[in-house]
Amino acid sequence: MRFRPFLLPCLLMLASPAPVFAQTATDPGFLLTATARNFGAYFPSYLANGYFSTMTSVRGTEPDRAYMVAFMDYTRDDISRPAAIPGWSEIDYNPGPGWMNSTRLDPKIFSDYSQTLNMHDGTLTTRYRFDYANKATDVKVETFVSQADHHLAGTRISITPQFDGKVQLRFPFRLWSGHQPRFPIASMTGDQMIDAVIASGQNLNDKPVPTPDRAAVWYPGTTRVINDGGDTQQLTLWLDGQAVNGLKMAEAAAIELPRGLKIESVKLRKTSDVLSLEVAVDVRKGETYTFTKYIAASRQDWGGDAKADLALALKARTTGFDKLLARHVAAWHDLWKADIVVDHDETVQRALHSDLYYILSNTTAGTAWSVGACALTPNYAGHVFWDADSWVFPALLLLHPERAKSIVMFRHRTMQGARERAAQYGVKGLMYPWESDPQKGIDATPHFAYEVYREVHVNADIAIAQWQYWLATGDRAWLKQYGWPVIEGIATFWKSRVTYNKAKDRYEIAHVTSTDEAYNDVLNDTFTNAAAAKALRIATKAAALVGAKPDPAWAEIADKMYIPFDEKAQRHYDFDPSVPHDKVTWWGSSLIFLMYPNLDMPMSPEVRRNDFDFQLQALETHGDNPNEMMMVMITVGAAEVGDAKAVGYWIHRNLQGFLQPPFNVRTETATNNAGYLLATSAGFVQNFLYGLSGLRINDEGLDQAYAPVLPPGWKSVTLKDVTFRGKHYDIGIQRGADGKVELTREAK
Repeated sequence: MRFRPFLLPCLLMLASPAPVFAQTATDPGFLLTATARNFGAYFPSYLANGYFSTMTSVRGTEPDRAYMVAFMDYTRDDISRPAAIPGWSEIDYNPGPGWMNSTRLDPKIFSDYSQTLNMHDGTLTTRYRFDYANKATDVKVETFVSQADHHLAGTRISITPQFDGKVQLRFPFRLWSGHQPRFPIASMTGDQMIDAVIASGQNLNDKPVPTPDRAAVWYPGTTRVINDGGDTQQLTLWLDGQAVNGLKMAEAAAIELPRGLKIESVKLRKTSDVLSLEVAVDVRKGETYTFTKYIAASRQDWGGDAKADLALALKARTTGFDKLLARHVAAWHDLWKADIVVDHDETVQRALHSDLYYILSNTTAGTAWSVGACALTPNYAGHVFWDADSWVFPALLLLHPERAKSIVMFRHRTMQGARERAAQYGVKGLMYPWESDPQKGIDATPHFAYEVYREVHVNADIAIAQWQYWLATGDRAWLKQYGWPVIEGIATFWKSRVTYNKAKDRYEIAHVTSTDEAYNDVLNDTFTNAAAAKALRIATKAAALVGAKPDPAWAEIADKMYIPFDEKAQRHYDFDPSVPHDKVTWWGSSLIFLMYPNLDMPMSPEVRRNDFDFQLQALETHGDNPNEMMMVMITVGAAEVGDAKAVGYWIHRNLQGFLQPPFNVRTETATNNAGYLLATSAGFVQNFLYGLSGLRINDEGLDQAYAPVLPPGWKSVTLKDVTFRGKHYDIGIQRGADGKVELTREAK
């Protein structure tokens, strides 16, 4: 029986106070710490607020690339890619023998080392003793990118020298040279790309952590500085820049020196590579001196120019680091009111928190920006895939619906590009690209991957997400103004894209790329057909809600859509049985994706179990180095068939090799270091929101479609502060006295 809890009178029983969860900033489930053991295996993380970022580095002070939302380089013949903005977090220190950032990483030189990413507070804190040439200094570095003041960031270094004398500090903006070689990826085939990469002295082989093994292709774009300058009296820096053939941006910095410090000199250094303020000061043994760098950043259509940013940086300096940090931390704590708490497994808890941290660091509220597949990094060129709509969006929808909204709004904002693309391919309505440029929304797929233009299931995925937002919020005005135009345009696309098979009285979809992308020109991909049918049914329902007239063909096509099925084995085919299913791929089969929460294709328990078993068999016989998408969806499938032991196994299998140290950066496979994948972080979150809970967002509400499950030995999982149609709930998945797993809900 399907439990529809939001409609039942038993909710009246839930008026008792919600339990208090003791999650604090010192909770180990929120802390990830690097030690000197990570010097040789440090996969960088980042600090970000959805608008701009900085990568992390071992010392906490090195030159680090930074990125800004949908700020793209449009170099001719290349694909669009994120333009690295001038690095802003760098600070360097010289006690006399040499500059700290240029000194080799050695545990004897950087002793008592620790670097902690506090995900609860959104801060990075690095501590060590810099002991070089008989001059030791205790160093502490704190950096954040503000969740409260979106244009602001700050970093401060506290030094405690163990000597008297003169020291120097640098506070630079680091200007990045354009990546060489710059490949004409807009026109290169896959083989040409491999040859060009090899000719450049690079390769695309799997490399040991921490080296990204796709950097030869996913290199950053370039920001060119138009104007820059600084003031040694005001202790400020500023610059105006522009991405190649793209938008303009700006940065400014205001430096704060310790009061009472004896200053020997302040100089402005300006070259083609760096803009920096450099100070020389006298210090005393055992005294602590704190130097702070306040940053303001903006881009075209989000903020002003360098003059405006300079005013913001100066105001930030007046406000002070501690107050800005307190506002930032309070904003993060507010975000963490919505959380997933695991009572049993600290490793899983920490992974959940790191996944949520990365999702929240890369999403925005109240905008029409989506999210790149690999966050605010250049991997996968910052393009928007189905990852945004089918993976990140559902993970946010129940925990942070205001951030989920920005993702569906992106598709409305970029309708014109989808309309033009449909005309280009001779179909009607809206045909969204497989890879969308995050600013313009136009097709940004590399030529070597051109065949995925057939991966048209993305259009159904987008329509499903639009409908999910309506179901979760009940915002009819939004549906009429924003969601309906997207849904209607996609339904029009599917009507023109299908083919009617008169002999068999059914509709088919030919020449598509399967979700298992090695099969790139197949007939009747099961996932695509099922998703298209769902999108068409959604359009009929949405029309009734907004007072529009539905096209009667939508319902007819949906009802007669061919779903390939093996009657003898009582399971689905991956695609039309006329297509050989014989390739070795990451996935082995794509049947598990029929169970993914947004689609959750209706089928009997017997067929679901048969599909699940076939998926595992295919993964073993035809799967090569399975990727993370497969791992997370198998967990959902295991929960749907009620196999608690398998759920526990696949949750832990998902953590083996995919989380790169020290900060749980997720990579695409266990040996492929294409990292920062938000889809799989969101997929892991979905394991708990929709897998263990059995919950589905559908026409009935937040519906318990499956019995809840817990892995053996687990006591409970709590979904904290879930939001559904404006109301807030704590949802518990817990084991009763009889050992049976139950779902409980408490209104807040």
